[in-house]
Amino acid sequence: MTYSIGEVAKIVGVTPSMLRYYEKEGLLTPHRNENNLREFTDEDIGWFQFLLHLKDSGMSISELKQYTKWREMGDETIPERMDLLENRKHLVELEIQKLQQNLGILNRKIKYYKDQLKGDKYEFVLYPNEITKS
Repeated sequence: MTYSIGEVAKIVGVTPSMLRYYEKEGLLTPHRNENNLREFTDEDIGWFQFLLHLKDSGMSISELKQYTKWREMGDETIPERMDLLENRKHLVELEIQKLQQNLGILNRKIKYYKDQLKGDKYEFVLYPNEITKS
């Protein structure tokens, strides 16, 4: 089955202009029919969704282009693709750690305010496990 650019945009939840941009950048290569209209396949949609996940992980357009180029070259580039993904995974894990720390601080501050409202008065300490120098 094939899909028009508008259909793909609705399926994936993006604008047609975003699909055209990814095509212009060489990240998507939909087939063109006899009327020169783009025809996307289920495989094209899956590839685009994967690219969006990579982009959402913080990967730059240049990194997406490199990954796409390696993918087109075939299985001999699996080590390079794996390295790129492992590097991105490490950066995402670091970001998750930062977000978890921020979430912990938000939760503690919310608890502090709830305690204050209940009459339990104490001083909020941002980093309670750190040793402060006198």
